[in-house]
Amino acid sequence: MVDIIQLLPDSVANQIAAGEVVQRPASAVKELVENAIDAGAGKIQLILKDAGKALIQVIDDGCGMSLTDARMCFERHATSKIKKAEDLFSIRTMGFRGEAMASIAAIAQVELRSRRHDDELGTCIIIEGSEVLSQQPCANPAGTSIAVKNLFYNTPARRNFLKSNPVEMRHIIDEFQRVALANPKIFFTLHHDGQEVFHLPGTTLKQRIIHLLGNNYNQRLVPVEEDTTIIKLRGFIGKPEFARKTRGEQFFFVNNRFIKDNYLNHAVLTAYEQLLPDDSFPMYVLFIEIDPAKIDINVHPTKTEIKYQDERSIYAIIRSAVKRSLGLYNITPSLDFDQENSIGHLITEKPLEQIVPPTISFNPDFNPFSSPSSTVPRVEKSYSGYADKSGIPQNWDTLYEISKRDSEEQQVIEHHPEAVKIDDEALIKTSERQLFQIHNRYILSQIKSGFMLINQQLAHERILYERFLLQLDNHSGLSQQSLFPATVSLNSSDYGLLKELLPDIRNLGFDIREFGPNTVIVEGIPADINHNDEHQLLESLLEGFKNNMAILKLNKRDTLARTLARNGATKAGTRLSMDEMNLLIDQLFACQSPNQALNGKPVISTFTMAELAERFEK
Repeated sequence: MVDIIQLLPDSVANQIAAGEVVQRPASAVKELVENAIDAGAGKIQLILKDAGKALIQVIDDGCGMSLTDARMCFERHATSKIKKAEDLFSIRTMGFRGEAMASIAAIAQVELRSRRHDDELGTCIIIEGSEVLSQQPCANPAGTSIAVKNLFYNTPARRNFLKSNPVEMRHIIDEFQRVALANPKIFFTLHHDGQEVFHLPGTTLKQRIIHLLGNNYNQRLVPVEEDTTIIKLRGFIGKPEFARKTRGEQFFFVNNRFIKDNYLNHAVLTAYEQLLPDDSFPMYVLFIEIDPAKIDINVHPTKTEIKYQDERSIYAIIRSAVKRSLGLYNITPSLDFDQENSIGHLITEKPLEQIVPPTISFNPDFNPFSSPSSTVPRVEKSYSGYADKSGIPQNWDTLYEISKRDSEEQQVIEHHPEAVKIDDEALIKTSERQLFQIHNRYILSQIKSGFMLINQQLAHERILYERFLLQLDNHSGLSQQSLFPATVSLNSSDYGLLKELLPDIRNLGFDIREFGPNTVIVEGIPADINHNDEHQLLESLLEGFKNNMAILKLNKRDTLARTLARNGATKAGTRLSMDEMNLLIDQLFACQSPNQALNGKPVISTFTMAELAERFEK
């Protein structure tokens, strides 16, 4: 019988391994930039074309590679980071497995140029599909330049699964931000299709956060610092009032390596208890320094998960440190009268006999209810209970007692006896409709078989949602122009998302134009939305869109319509006039699904006369 088990060729094995290491262009960017950091680079340039699909080039001024090292780096499990198994428990570099370069070379066309600082000439290697096509000396600045072209050119199935350029670019920016935050002293630049996206000179951590996330973060950051025998914790957290609806601005770094850890994230959230609105998440950039022997980072191909020996102690330290920082920087400052800048030096002492008590002059005959024409107000008593000429009752403060509710309800029944004659579930005509608003949240309306309660916010969300879907299909959104256009600055990730959504956003009625790097001018908003803050509306739209896309997994247009409807709907607690309530009901029952809210819950609850009678008979 013929043997069936065979050893796979290296080219096939490398392509299989590449599926775990390089999932999209952002994965290749992460591996290449981390290699540059491990090489001791002080300046790293990232150049992209077509969101990394056509070109990913990383240029650094690190230590460079010799001829042998340049050739060996493309072999599987070839690395300079570790030499024996014990080294796995003392890792401080970003890479250590020796798989990244071999995986990238297996699915792309790669050109490597590298020169050590002491060498006169460098090395140029061209490799394609794990096959070396050329290797020769070249003139090259000290450091390394790696150009990855046509990613997944020989695996068309994987290439077809890549998303649009804006989506892939957002993933690259996310990876770039994580690496840039972890290494604030390194000079980073990022160019995409000939335009500079980031220019980040070496600076402090706080300035790096501001450069990446926006200038408005200067007033939002609270420093955190804790030094224990278990870990050293440092970084910044966001003030509670600036919490957002998504988790996008949450960064944990362990020994400068970005990680994802729900357990440690929960430690931060518990420190914010009773300080955050519902469904809001704080911003934080926290660095943990720990002995590498007490953690295991070799548990996931992307190296974003870590196992700890004493995770409960780490949880407690993070929670207490964040809580203490929030307490220090969010309390109202107290006055210290012992300081030199207090008001004590403004008070001069005088002898007791020189102190003159203040005097107050008043008119004992003054009457605030008298006629303003009289020079000396005078009150004349009247047995009828009213002051003369003024017409104001002496017992005016007792005339505003609240009348009994049952008497008001009795008057309604006496004047409108048809209200209790119910035939079927049909709505009563608008001219005959009796409406009441309950706690500025619900609308009570009569129907011919009883009454119904309508949740005004959910109803308005349904109306706007179906209207926005229609506008997206027909490109018919109307815009109300702003008297003073608003300039809105966004971080690079949100700005990329906005550019991706801009055609659809304009169809909804937004009048937006680009204005400089990561900045837009909002000159108009949809006519169906009553909102005074264009900046807040746009940020809420982007935050809600990311949140809905992550949770509901809907298509782009449906998510956009749903998000804008929730942001633009009349909120619970808003008082409505009779005309507004009538209009809301008429528009609701003109919808395709009037009783289905965007969260799947009912909008309307009906009560029949039989149900009421049964309730009172119990």
